[in-house]
Amino acid sequence: MRIGVLTAGGDCPGLNAVIRSVVHRALTGHGDEVIGFEDGFKGLLDGHFRPLDLNAVSGILARGGTILGSARLERNRLAEAAASAPELAREYGIDVLIPIGGEGTLTASRMLSDAGMPVVGVPKTIDNDISATDRTFGFDTAVGVATEAIDRLKTTAESHQRVMVVEVMGRHAGWIALESGMAGGAHGICLPERPFQVEDLVKMVEERFSRGKKFAVICVAEGAHPAEGSMDYRKGEIDQFGHERFQGIGNRLAVELERRLGKEARPVILGHVQRGGTPTAYDRVLATRFGWHAVEAAHRGDFGRMTALRGTDVVMVPLAEAITQLKTVPANRMSEAESVF
Repeated sequence: MRIGVLTAGGDCPGLNAVIRSVVHRALTGHGDEVIGFEDGFKGLLDGHFRPLDLNAVSGILARGGTILGSARLERNRLAEAAASAPELAREYGIDVLIPIGGEGTLTASRMLSDAGMPVVGVPKTIDNDISATDRTFGFDTAVGVATEAIDRLKTTAESHQRVMVVEVMGRHAGWIALESGMAGGAHGICLPERPFQVEDLVKMVEERFSRGKKFAVICVAEGAHPAEGSMDYRKGEIDQFGHERFQGIGNRLAVELERRLGKEARPVILGHVQRGGTPTAYDRVLATRFGWHAVEAAHRGDFGRMTALRGTDVVMVPLAEAITQLKTVPANRMSEAESVF
């Protein structure tokens, strides 16, 4: 069997672990040949690929990023890829394509699958927002980075009697903000799933200062937004890839809190530092398991599906399940977090 593999969308700790696992299982377990398309679906369309053997994936388990590169593709080019899916498979002589990516990548993967290309998907996203799987690799690493940042910011906030607003990733699902905020003991958490009242945050900070606690840390997801009329904040435009451009809620909220409280408030935008660097042990193991099961599914002819974690088991689910809806933070998880503020 000849297997093609690519990584698309945003980079994520654990991508290299999947690539390594696919190559090891395919070559040593089945005697397959593996090629890697460079820069995601662009490589598939433009013919940029290279062979992947054991030497090519040696030493990459603990590396962040992706050795194949990644890029987002405009929707018209995705449609172009889908229209020529069977021809592309024949051109490269691949028996299956294993795309590794998030919601957008899995949507494109389903388009290719529906058009006749044999596809086995592997889900990844630091946001942990793919509903068909209990967990995605990269999330544990991102939460660890954000938690460490909150831990560190507490000491400097206390030293200078400041309010720190820590903005973490999470466009439409607030899992990183929820879990890092809880783990780091943030004094407030703002999620995209529920608009926040600025006045509630003001009261929380004032109450802390009245008790002699002269600092506060608020963890806010990038997609969080204030309740209508709570403060001036406008939604951003939609970019060429269909994603909303957010207006920097961390900066805006810090300015608003400083104005209302009369106390120094500083924004800290973690941004892409959450995506980079060495994946945690958990993410390396999950990514490795996903790669192994993807190759096994390919040999069973289990196409049009993707790997998913259910409990402690890795199972195969239809690609359609992955893109039906986002997995957002439910109300009961928000209530758990609020109980410790």
